[in-house]
Amino acid sequence: MRKTPRPQAGGATQLAESARAMVLFCVACGAVAGALLPLLARLLLALPWAPLEGPAELLTSVPEPVLTLGTITVGVLGGLLLGFTAVHESLSVRVAGTHVTLTVRDSAQELGREEIAVFFRDGKQLVLLGPDGLELAREHCGLNWQRLADALTAHGYTWAEQDPHRAEFRRWVPGTPGLPPGADALLRARAQARGEDHAEEARELRGELLRLGVVVRDEDGRQYVRVVTGAVSG
Repeated sequence: MRKTPRPQAGGATQLAESARAMVLFCVACGAVAGALLPLLARLLLALPWAPLEGPAELLTSVPEPVLTLGTITVGVLGGLLLGFTAVHESLSVRVAGTHVTLTVRDSAQELGREEIAVFFRDGKQLVLLGPDGLELAREHCGLNWQRLADALTAHGYTWAEQDPHRAEFRRWVPGTPGLPPGADALLRARAQARGEDHAEEARELRGELLRLGVVVRDEDGRQYVRVVTGAVSG
């Protein structure tokens, strides 16, 4: 589901997931799920006790082939919606000698070479750090990691296999000492937002923490933090 990096004018390289492949994959999955739904409903009704027995009986009351054609159609439409959402949420990266542009959710972030110290992978996320150690960007990335690393290093950027500051992180618990004023309250709010699956709110709170000089990393449902000494709010 990935395209080969393609050079552009001025020697830039564009990396992006294939929108067509993503949509077709989701549509195919939706069609298969739709085709299997009538069979699943019949299997449920064959059990001595079945959850969702009422909906299963209603579904199987529709005659064939209308039932299967209908569930496949619904699955395809659901797959289309999921596919377009995935395309909208996918990250593309344009690498040039003077700057790097990250584009996701119809929003582009352009960063000059002098602003960027290192790129690295943190799980499924691409992270950029500035010379002061603060995060410039952290985005979910579905690109081929090796191709991305090759493109960046070919243009003279630094790629690290892991966070060069990883050893500086410590697990956050309420009341953790040594944090800037207000950081503990933001981390409490972010923990709650993550627990309630409010991704956008958690993202905004991460930005507020960065302005205080606090970098946060998530692992196994926990928050880990490091404080950048001398960081200046922007």
